Amino acid sequence: MATLIICEKNNAAQRVASILAKGKYSKTFMNRVPVFRFPWNNTEGIVVGLRGHILNFDYPKEFKNWNIDDLERLVATPPVKYTTATWIMNTLQDLAKQIDTVIVATDFDREGELIGAEAISVMNMKPDIKILRARFSALTGPEINGAFENLIELDHNLAKAAEARQIVDLAWGAVLTRFMSTSTGKLGADFLSVGRVQSPSLAIIVNREKEIENFDPQPFWEVLADLEKEKHFFAKHAHGLFWEKEEADKVFEVVKDAKVAKVIESESKAVPDRPPAPFNTTVFLAEASKMGLSASRAMAIAERLYNDGLLSYPRTDNTVYPRTLPIRHILEKLTKSDLGKEAGEILAQEKLRPSRGKMQTTDHPPIHPVGAATKAKLKGDDWRIYELVVRRFLATLAPDAIIERGNALFDINGEQFQAAGHETLEKGWQVYYPYFKFKDIFIPKMEKGEEISILKVRGREGKTEPPRRYSQGTLIREMEKLGLGTKSTRHEIVQKLYDRSYVQGSQMRPTIAGTVIVETLEDNAEMIVKPDMTSQLEKDMTQIAEGKIDQKKVVTESQEMLASSLKVLFEHKENIHKEVNEALKNQNQMGQCPKCGKGNLLIRKSKRGKRFMACDAYPDCENTYPIPQYGAITPHKEPCKVCEGPIVKVVMSRRKPQEICLDIDCKANKERREKYAKYKASLTESKTPAKKPAKKSAKKPAKK
Repeated sequence: MATLIICEKNNAAQRVASILAKGKYSKTFMNRVPVFRFPWNNTEGIVVGLRGHILNFDYPKEFKNWNIDDLERLVATPPVKYTTATWIMNTLQDLAKQIDTVIVATDFDREGELIGAEAISVMNMKPDIKILRARFSALTGPEINGAFENLIELDHNLAKAAEARQIVDLAWGAVLTRFMSTSTGKLGADFLSVGRVQSPSLAIIVNREKEIENFDPQPFWEVLADLEKEKHFFAKHAHGLFWEKEEADKVFEVVKDAKVAKVIESESKAVPDRPPAPFNTTVFLAEASKMGLSASRAMAIAERLYNDGLLSYPRTDNTVYPRTLPIRHILEKLTKSDLGKEAGEILAQEKLRPSRGKMQTTDHPPIHPVGAATKAKLKGDDWRIYELVVRRFLATLAPDAIIERGNALFDINGEQFQAAGHETLEKGWQVYYPYFKFKDIFIPKMEKGEEISILKVRGREGKTEPPRRYSQGTLIREMEKLGLGTKSTRHEIVQKLYDRSYVQGSQMRPTIAGTVIVETLEDNAEMIVKPDMTSQLEKDMTQIAEGKIDQKKVVTESQEMLASSLKVLFEHKENIHKEVNEALKNQNQMGQCPKCGKGNLLIRKSKRGKRFMACDAYPDCENTYPIPQYGAITPHKEPCKVCEGPIVKVVMSRRKPQEICLDIDCKANKERREKYAKYKASLTESKTPAKKPAKKSAKKPAKK
């Protein structure tokens, strides 16, 4: 008989087979599924890869049509599992006849455990077949060999926690989305998506936008003194910000003609600046976001590098390296990478004292490199992510940076001023992690009683600024803080907000549709967009994984919460219909038509699927404008300065918002006009049928 090893994907299966067989394996195909075979432990080893979940939940066919009258019944109806990859299931069933042991070697987390349990459930195995689990955090030789030498049992509680999430999220998404879409008449491509984690996450962005819109900037005044010793530096009045101009003016009158500042006290101290903590998933995605990568893309690249044996498993909460992590061995590997010089410098240290974060778990270590790579092997964003992780790993092992911090207190005509500065004496870990920007602020060494020359005393007026919009990284941090989603799902939720066109831009701004969804739910069923209920369900699923709560109990409680939420929604059905439709009716309106002065300009779509701007007074008014095919378009308050026509703002991700005049013939639109002319020319060419080449006549034989 043989041992079947089940991996999550084909590339992972091939890597595991190569490590266990030391490269000596055969590859065949069963039902199009790659199967790797090799002699192993006095038996035959057989490795297959899945494609993630091969089973999925859905509701019975009777609920296929979105009927609002079925929703109460849908809440109480348990979903059924169906096969999404029949050919893989058939392969597993065929292989089950040849084996006496199964080893699950999927990713070690809730989803991986469920994927393995699903595979076993469809195999129709004999009851005496052994089922074991290989637990590893990297697809490297030492990790894989160590995992297969220390096999454990499949963790059914972990699998049940993942299954509970599937059931709960399907129910909430299906019921709430169907209610919002059917009650407002927004069906088909215009359906309104609502979700258990998605909606509270969207509410965070919408509420931040309201804070920004409603922010009332407060004026303030400062009094500053430009001083000089060796170089220029400055001091601020000890009062800080003045909220009344009269107070600032009073101080300024006292000090404006002063020539020297007398040092009351001054101190300078060198302090260590500890290296950053190791990467967990949240911090990794936040740092990747600063580099301009979306959270979903960063995670996809990290998973690919994990499957290629270059990074450790990228889904972890841990920020403390375990004592068993072979740090020196990893550094020796990295000396063969394009960051080999830096790795060699760290390796040359007499002692390695890694930094530690606040979160310590036992599932996986923090994200770290496990293999060497070069720019020639990894290109583009793959290399950027690999380099980010390697440099973070090196920084966590590097010496402290040494920062000299200086502070001084001055007397200027009886008024106290303060100055502060810092200088990097030793860069330490900063050398290896250039993603933090450090800027020294000069302050000289001074003695008590010393008089410092004043170059100028000046006043500065400013205004308080609104809070910043969320980036994908800062939103994921906020979701973690509020208990929304998990390390494995947060980046997917963020991507859904973009896919549903609820948010736009790298600094996340809600669209009209996103705002309407949140405001309507806040007005009529606030519990759906508050984090409390969702956070409690997340805690419950963690307790399922720990074996403290039964899965059925959590699913039942979730159904009760959903039934209660649905009841509230039905009570406000008419109000929801009115609010949503009135708001969405205006989302495509770009202002009054300048040609007829009666209709409004709306975004329309042609039969070819191309969008354009048109007057809604058609056919009385046939005014139209070409518009960009990508990006969110919003009206602009001011008219064009050149032609006084309407202007719109185009917002695209990873680009600055662009303001354009709708009139293609306006002088402000030279570049757009050229592109539009080429586009129209291409349409003309595509409509003109190509001439068929003339048939060559066969030559007649010459007459004799």
